[in-house]
Amino acid sequence: MAEDVGVANLAAMSARLKQCWQPPALPRGNPGMEITVQFTFKRDGNLLGHPRITYETREATDDERIIYRTAVMQALQRCVPMPFTSGMGNAIAGRPLTIRFDDRRTHPKPKEKRAWLTTTTL
Repeated sequence: MAEDVGVANLAAMSARLKQCWQPPALPRGNPGMEITVQFTFKRDGNLLGHPRITYETREATDDERIIYRTAVMQALQRCVPMPFTSGMGNAIAGRPLTIRFDDRRTHPKPKEKRAWLTTTTL
């Protein structure tokens, strides 16, 4: 019996979407943002209709929003067609899904540099 490598459940679908996500390059110090997208799959794993952004971090600039919208749409394009098993394709077809991409970044704090007084004896 051949091992089924198709996406058989929501956890596997989420893992596959995570693999397709490539966070956008941001300037140093930019904290990133959260963005939520709603979309629907067909049985064959392609998208039905157009994905719709339903949430974006309020403090994000218009430029940041465009960068993240593009990154989300590219992730979806990389993942379709989603290789659903027959049962998963039948179960998920036509049902709206909402996925949150949380790309809030924590930047490492600079290490404190201490200036030590060095004395020498002559």
